[in-house]
Amino acid sequence: MDRNNGLTICYYFWFLTTWTRHNNTGMNRFIYSALLYLATPLVMLRMLVRARKAPAYRKRWGERFGFFPTLPQDKPVIWVHSVSVGETIASAPMVRELLERYPEHRILVTTMTPTGSDRVKALYGNLLGNRVRHIYCPYDLPDAQNRFLNKIKPELALIIDTELWPNTIAACHKRGIPVIIVNARLSERSARGYARMKGLVSTMLKQIPMVACQSKDDGERFIRLGLPQQQLTITGSVKFDLSISPEIVEQGKHLKSTWKEGLGRPPVVITAASTHEGEDQQILDAFNSLREQHDNLLLVLVPRHPERFDAVNELVKNSRCNVVRHSENQPLTPSTSVVLGDTMGEMMTFFAASDIAFVGGSLIERGGHNMLEPAVLGLPVLSGRHVFNFQDISDSLVRAGGMQLVDSPQQLAEAIARLITDKPHYKEMSQNAAHFVASNRGALEKTLNLINHQLPASDVSDNID
Repeated sequence: MDRNNGLTICYYFWFLTTWTRHNNTGMNRFIYSALLYLATPLVMLRMLVRARKAPAYRKRWGERFGFFPTLPQDKPVIWVHSVSVGETIASAPMVRELLERYPEHRILVTTMTPTGSDRVKALYGNLLGNRVRHIYCPYDLPDAQNRFLNKIKPELALIIDTELWPNTIAACHKRGIPVIIVNARLSERSARGYARMKGLVSTMLKQIPMVACQSKDDGERFIRLGLPQQQLTITGSVKFDLSISPEIVEQGKHLKSTWKEGLGRPPVVITAASTHEGEDQQILDAFNSLREQHDNLLLVLVPRHPERFDAVNELVKNSRCNVVRHSENQPLTPSTSVVLGDTMGEMMTFFAASDIAFVGGSLIERGGHNMLEPAVLGLPVLSGRHVFNFQDISDSLVRAGGMQLVDSPQQLAEAIARLITDKPHYKEMSQNAAHFVASNRGALEKTLNLINHQLPASDVSDNID
C-alpha cells in the first residue's frame, strides 16, 4: 500500500468498520468501493492542498479517473505500475530488459505522483511516445479502472512492490490479464493492517497469478493473508540489480572536481539523501558540530519532495550555513558549506560525487529509503533506525558491515567523524557495501523468467537466450 497516497484514508476508514470481517466477498468489495467514492472529494481536496506547494498536482486529473486518449493499437502493451520515484528507479532495469526482449511490445508505465512521472520522463525520454508511455494510474474506482483497462488492453500487468488494490486486481482477473507483483514486500505492520480486512484481501490475492517476494519473511506474510502457496516465489530484490552507467560515475567525478575548484580545497562530501520534514534540522545539527573540528566538509542536502526545496533552503540559511542551490548552477566559494540538491533525477550523480551517504526518511518514522543506491557505488552508508520499509535489506547490510544505524544527531556526527578519521574503517565499510550489493544480484533474471511464462508464447522475442 502506498502510505503517501490520499486513498489510504479509505483503507484506514475501512479498517475501523465492522464490515471488514464480513465473509461475503461481493458485499465486502461493494462497501469498499462505496467508501472510496465517498472519500474521493477528500482526496481531491488533499490534491489541491498539495498543489499549493507542488503545482503539478493540479494537472492531468482526468487520467486519475481513466480519462485519456486511447493508446494506439499497433503494439501489444505491458503495463508496469511503479507508484513513485523509488519504485520507478527500481523498475528501470526491468523495463529496459523488457524493451530488449519484447521489441514488438509497448511499455506503459503508470505512477501516482508527479515526481514519479518526472522520473519516467528522465529515464525513458528518447523512447517516450513510441516504445514507452506514461499515464497516471487511475484510482481504484470500478468505473475508472474499467475505462483505463478498456483503453490500454494490456497483455500483462506488473505491479512494483506492494500496491494491492482490490478493484484493479478484480478488473484484471475478469479480463484474463495476468498480474505479477514484482519485488513484493510486506512489512509486519502492513500485514497487520491488511489482516483487518482479510476476507477482501484473501479473495484479491487468489486472483493474482504470481507474487514475487523479496524475502522468505515477506512471502510468509502473504501466505498468512491468503495467498496460495503455488502463487508465491522468492526472487530477492530487483533493487540489487541496479546498474550505474559509466556516464553517471564520470558526471559525479566532474561535479566533485567543480566543487573542489570553487571551494579551493578537496572536500569530504556527505550526501544526505531523500530527507523529510523533521530530520533536515537534525542533519544540520550534526553537520555543524562536525564543522568545529573538520573544515573541509561539504554537505549535499537532498529533500525527498520538490515542494520542500524552498523551505529547506531557508532552514539551511537559518542554521549558520552558506548554501548554494544546485539548480541555479552557481559556483561554490570558499565559504560554501551546503549544496541544496533541488533538482530531480540527479541523486545517483550526487552519490557518485560523495564520500559518505546518509539515507533519509529514517530519523523519523517514514520507513527509510533505498540504501542500495549509495552502497552499489561503494559508499559507507548511514541511516536512522526507522527503516521498516527496507527492514530485511537494512538488517542484512548492517550485518555485512556496509551500513551503520544511528539514533540522534550526536550519533550521526560521531559516525561521520570516525569515517573521516579512521581510514581502515572507512575502507572496510566501503568494500562491504559494494560487495553486499554485488553478491545479491539475480532477482531481475528470475523476475524476467516469471514474465516469460505469463506472456503468450507466440509473442516472446527470439532475442531471449
